[in-house]
Amino acid sequence: MVDKILSNPKNLQVLYEDNHLIVINKRPGDIVQGDKTGDMPLSEVVKLYIKEKYDKPGNVYLGVAHRLDRPTSGIVVFAKTSKALPRLNKLFAEKKTTKTYWAVIKNPPEKESDTLVHWLKRNPKQNKSYTNHKEDSDSKKAILEYRMVRKLDNYFLLEIDLKTGRHHQIRAQLSAIGCPIKGDLKYGFDRSNKDASIHLHARSLSLIHPVKKELLALTAPPPRDPVWDACL
Repeated sequence: MVDKILSNPKNLQVLYEDNHLIVINKRPGDIVQGDKTGDMPLSEVVKLYIKEKYDKPGNVYLGVAHRLDRPTSGIVVFAKTSKALPRLNKLFAEKKTTKTYWAVIKNPPEKESDTLVHWLKRNPKQNKSYTNHKEDSDSKKAILEYRMVRKLDNYFLLEIDLKTGRHHQIRAQLSAIGCPIKGDLKYGFDRSNKDASIHLHARSLSLIHPVKKELLALTAPPPRDPVWDACL
């Protein structure tokens, strides 16, 4: 495994910022919120960035409205005010946001575009979700639409519209149709990426600004590596 370049206040990839929101292009390996590893989460990095940039005394307010898995990359939105956070939470909860992901896979799907519907059951001990075609106790319905947008030399690029937001949803659903994501050992890819990332990227996000009420449409460039570079 090679050393990962994680986000810090000096190299933070800020896609958008105003008084109420700050939108970050998360690097693979960044953890959005603190967990048992004790590693510094992206939320704390962003607080340090704001504190240094604006020379703020005391504590910096930052609200986390959604998350991305640690090995993935892409768009994460944080609230900078207590006014914006509940409104942002509501937008995500009521699915009034449009999220598009990119995923690199080795095995082409049977159909170049399709809607996948599964029932997902989460196993917290394994930190993994399992798919089923029938509803079961504790399972949640998972829906996504995908289309193939590029054929590379050894891989295929899918663009995914997420209709529900379940734990490891894209990873589990693509694995279920025999198309695990590059580097994703947990969901059946044959080898890991050297930096422990997986080739899943939160590419774009559209929402109505929770305070300004204007459309905010954001796109994040994927990490720099030969495979992602070939997708652009």
